[in-house]
Amino acid sequence: MVLSPVEQRIKAKIEAVGTPLKDWDINIYRGILTGYNEAFIIDGKKKDELIAEDPKSAEIIRPLLRGRDIKRYGYEFADLYLITTFPSLKIDIYMYPAVKQHLLSFGYDRLKQTGESGARKKTNNQWFETQDSISYWEDFYRQKIVYPNMTKFLPFLYDNQGYLTNQKCFIITGKHVAFLTAFFNSSLFKYCFKNNFPELRGETRELSKIFFDKIPVLQVNDETNELFKTKVMNMQNLKLQTNMDTKHEEIEIDNLIFDLYQLNDEERAMIGFIEIQ
Repeated sequence: MVLSPVEQRIKAKIEAVGTPLKDWDINIYRGILTGYNEAFIIDGKKKDELIAEDPKSAEIIRPLLRGRDIKRYGYEFADLYLITTFPSLKIDIYMYPAVKQHLLSFGYDRLKQTGESGARKKTNNQWFETQDSISYWEDFYRQKIVYPNMTKFLPFLYDNQGYLTNQKCFIITGKHVAFLTAFFNSSLFKYCFKNNFPELRGETRELSKIFFDKIPVLQVNDETNELFKTKVMNMQNLKLQTNMDTKHEEIEIDNLIFDLYQLNDEERAMIGFIEIQ
């Protein structure tokens, strides 16, 4: 895409004061790959059944968000849960008999990780464990950004509720993630960096880590991050609890970001308010 002189100037100005995200104190991880979602992802009814049968089951069942559930400053919880038998946790499945029987109902030969026909990919993991080791499992319980790996709309969610995500999402943990949530959802981010992500079929963008690593973002202090955390939490509460139109609040966040980058009136007018594109 050929940028106009004004567009080139704005993008150059933003990039000049930013630090590539690969040099930020953050981690970007892919969501959880089970190798067999039908067994490991359950609905609320099945969760309740397993916990009623054995209350200890609750220890290894956690709420899950998928890529399609993520919205800008919000989410739509589909009442899905993940059985968290991550290899890195070294779980003794015999301590969870109800979960064990649930998994075995899908067949040992289907769950085993041998690479044989009809089985899961060959790994060193046990039949009841997820396919990925998930050594970073603790990051899911920290404050984080959640976003889909492929999307038309570039939506980002600030999560401090400890949701797990499937492999159709990425998470970002680390320093100043509240500010980053606001920045990624902003008109400025879409205006300057949407085309840094390759376009796939149907105007879908691929938001893989390798593309995020190169995005330069202005670093902020703790005080500024706390300001944006308040704004982001308020925004998400409005969307999740009232489903009200938050355009006014989003423009307010846009203006705060414009202020940080010291954009003039012409530059602000050129960018405007970019809602979903």
